[in-house]
Amino acid sequence: MAVQPEGAPCWADAMFGDLEGAKRFYGAVLGWTFGESSSEYGDYTQCYADGKAVAAVVPPLPGQEEPAQWCLYLASPDAAATAGRIREAGGEIVMEPMRVDDFGTMCLARDPGGVVFGIWQGGTHEGFEATAEPGAYCWAEVFTREPGKSDAFFPAVFSYTAKQMEDDGVDFRLYDLGDRTVLGRMAMTDDFPPEVPPHINVYFTVADCDDAVARATALGGVLRFGPTDSPFGRYAMLGDPQGATFSVIDLTKTQGEMPKVTDVS
Repeated sequence: MAVQPEGAPCWADAMFGDLEGAKRFYGAVLGWTFGESSSEYGDYTQCYADGKAVAAVVPPLPGQEEPAQWCLYLASPDAAATAGRIREAGGEIVMEPMRVDDFGTMCLARDPGGVVFGIWQGGTHEGFEATAEPGAYCWAEVFTREPGKSDAFFPAVFSYTAKQMEDDGVDFRLYDLGDRTVLGRMAMTDDFPPEVPPHINVYFTVADCDDAVARATALGGVLRFGPTDSPFGRYAMLGDPQGATFSVIDLTKTQGEMPKVTDVS
């Protein structure tokens, strides 16, 4: 794929204490195959759908026991400059920009509401080789308990414009780059258990949502929401056996009218 504009989702990875268990689970649920792990890069292992790189899984560093969680990376032409804007907008740099050989430069950050995300300045590795295809990334949403902070932060860093969904039952906002919607923002209500941290929920495309849910739960995954129909596709939110949350969506099965939105930029 071509280099993505600044602020566009471009890659996703997750850290798992049981790397082989994660590979078995996601291989069965999403149809992934896996590249060779290299100790030189901390056993970082790329995941492939139909031969195209779509994500990666990695074990924790020695002595590091972080909960399993998917991380979405946003594209940047200059990770150091983006890190500077993150600080200026009230965010926190979790990991300073670090060059990864000639693949690119990565950085980890946290927004003022506690949402962790990544920055990727592509080199020879530009990011997703496929999107919106079975097994590949297609969408993501910022889940935050402090929507006002996220709504101020992300447009300040990435020049997003924003639209608010007209729905009294949910506080949902869309972030756009030009005429392209690239990210959603969901306000977490009291319905979310207090132990669920703010996070970015990553969606992977599947050929059949119900089949993917059945495979996931049979392998120890937890159904957190759905399956349910929407104008965007039939989707469900899942927790994998190690606790990482993600969603699956069948883009071919749409139902209902697109929601009305109001420009709030």
